[in-house]
Amino acid sequence: MTTVELTPALILRAYGCGLFPMAEGKAERDVFWVDPESRGVIPLDDFHVARRLARTVRAGRFRITVDRDFPRVVRGCARRTGRRPESWINGSIFEAYCALHRQGHAHSVEAWCEDSLAGGLYGVALGAAFFGESMFSAERDASKVALVHLVARLRAGGYTLLDTQFVTPHLRRFGAVELPRARYLSQLADALSRPATFYPAGFSDAAVSPAGAASPQASTQMS
Repeated sequence: MTTVELTPALILRAYGCGLFPMAEGKAERDVFWVDPESRGVIPLDDFHVARRLARTVRAGRFRITVDRDFPRVVRGCARRTGRRPESWINGSIFEAYCALHRQGHAHSVEAWCEDSLAGGLYGVALGAAFFGESMFSAERDASKVALVHLVARLRAGGYTLLDTQFVTPHLRRFGAVELPRARYLSQLADALSRPATFYPAGFSDAAVSPAGAASPQASTQMS
């Protein structure tokens, strides 16, 4: 555990070294730094979308926005639920990532049903790496659709690394794999040396396909 102030600059330096912060619980004051031996990533060229989810994306059930309400997305990710009785997002993490967002380093993707926030995700962009932090759904498939749109945006913006921290059964369905620390750090160093933009010219969420791409040239697999 650490009582060192969790600043945006400290978090960015940590990401550059392969570390990320977590808290033992939502009510805890302190955080600890995680450096897993195996790191979860979703290879952007092998992003996988199941047929049922593809139909949901195609139907346009959710309206997608970006950076519309970052704090609300983080609060949604931190909310305790029956399936998630505890959260690693405490007050220090919430404040630090909102500061990162104000500085342009952290981004959110929101999925709306009319005027209600149905789900979303957030993460940190650094070079050509995007570090996915958390996602939540208040309605079925909302965060999954947000992820499809995130991948399309990252591809269009020149990103080469989508870090998921860990691999869960949920993320494995999208093609997430585990990399040994050394291999991950090599890919991270390469991504940090490359330019990328979260707001690619001409990109439109309205044009995103169920394959998680903004153009028909995508190599995304579907099943």
